[in-house]
Amino acid sequence: MTTADPATDPITERTTERTAEQALIDHVASAKAALLDEARADKVAKQHARGKLTARERIAYLAGEEFGEFGGLAGPGPSNTGAAPLVAPADGVITGIGYVDGRPVALAAFDFTVLGGSNGAVGMAKVMRMADRALHDRIPMVLLHDGGGHRMQEALDSRLAAPGSELLMKMCDLSGYVPLVSAMLGPGFGAPGNLAACCDFVVIVRGQGTMGLSSDFLVKNGTGEDATNEELGGADNCARRGVVDLAVDDEHEALDAIRLYLSYLPSWQDGPQNLGDPHAGPGHLADRLDTLIPANMRQAYDVRDVIEGLADDETVFEIKPGYAPNMVCALVRLAGRPVGIVANQPQVFGGAIDGAAAEKLGGFVAVCDTFGLPVVVLIDMPGFQVGTAAEESRLVRRSARIAFELANATVPRVVITTRKAYGAAYVVMGGGRSIDADLSLAWPTAELCAIPVESAVDIAFKSVYLDDPEPEKKRAEFIELMRANIDPVLAADGFGIDDVVLPSQTRRLLIETFARAVPRRAPRVPGKRRTIAPA
Repeated sequence: MTTADPATDPITERTTERTAEQALIDHVASAKAALLDEARADKVAKQHARGKLTARERIAYLAGEEFGEFGGLAGPGPSNTGAAPLVAPADGVITGIGYVDGRPVALAAFDFTVLGGSNGAVGMAKVMRMADRALHDRIPMVLLHDGGGHRMQEALDSRLAAPGSELLMKMCDLSGYVPLVSAMLGPGFGAPGNLAACCDFVVIVRGQGTMGLSSDFLVKNGTGEDATNEELGGADNCARRGVVDLAVDDEHEALDAIRLYLSYLPSWQDGPQNLGDPHAGPGHLADRLDTLIPANMRQAYDVRDVIEGLADDETVFEIKPGYAPNMVCALVRLAGRPVGIVANQPQVFGGAIDGAAAEKLGGFVAVCDTFGLPVVVLIDMPGFQVGTAAEESRLVRRSARIAFELANATVPRVVITTRKAYGAAYVVMGGGRSIDADLSLAWPTAELCAIPVESAVDIAFKSVYLDDPEPEKKRAEFIELMRANIDPVLAADGFGIDDVVLPSQTRRLLIETFARAVPRRAPRVPGKRRTIAPA
């Protein structure tokens, strides 16, 4: 019997080849396995001990198993010339394409367990690559922040610092083109704060997330001021300042808020015809709409109840509820169709407009217009805030942001005067024919005039009624005389509005108007490059 030569035997040769191939496969599989949480149990345990999910757990919760990672094998290389390579799985940021409720999303999760989630050159190149995919594929971009800022091991290297970063420019390219979302799930000073500030929607977790430019250490070194990170950029402070759109109690709530927010924004492939649900029912307050608003102009009510009555049941998602509470901005659905509603809140300052309220409304309308959501404006306010503090706040300039955004919006707009509507503030809010709204209405409780009747009488007739033997009686007579001309029916009679309707009739009119109106109006001034925003 002849023994085969292993060097020339085809069977042995094929076995050797398969072994070599399997070794290559195993090598790649081993490198990828090292990235997973299971391979880093000690780091994961520390993250959980902080009460936080890992970056991969966050992705799994938001996108399920439908996540195609890229750049997982990328690493930082040596931190300095001649130094040993840093150990930084995925270079501290997980990037890829996930699917949120079946919708593709470019997703990045910064990993606090890897060098504190600091930003290395390779990791930021991965984020740039992700931003390119969002731009090319026209899909939302979601950033899950936890840590970040310059990686100190790389920060003191002129070769790496000199080019700067094109990422903020890329964020500008994406803004107004796709939804941009950030979640502050851990430390978020420096670069994470800059990136989040470029986003349309930012959510932060109380007791866990922060957002700002400089942490307590840098503030202490730079100014000598003793301030905690919570004071500088904690969740409730950020919500109060309007830095974030929503503050929540835990990570799952934050990720759920991202999912909910994206659900209101159609994909670019969607058209209005497939966004509606004619079978969607109104909210539980719909049958009380006609009596929700008091006729007494001095009696407050919660305008959120009115919004609940107009919208589909359990679809109201308020944006920036902790900031400028005298203005309410909410995403809702009407017959299943996403719509934005802005409304003065009589419970705060009587609904008067200050600078913060103007900017809140302006930013919200810009988002609605960008993504094709019709806008409903509910007017009930005594005018602008007055006094030296208001003027010091540059209110005269900031208030113009409302008119700027409402006038430039190309989506369908409906303006409803529900009660108080005085002077220039009524014009700024788009009342009557001010912005050529698709529908301009008033409710029976509407009071449309230059200023409150009592103030007008005091300005015009004070010297007259003070000379009368019964000045208070005479003043009351003047008020009654002038009030006779303040009537929503007279507003309709002069055709300054389209109609006076009952609140209970309004939902049907909104649904019909938005179903009929063209999704976008043509430019009023064709060829104009841009309008300069008030500043």
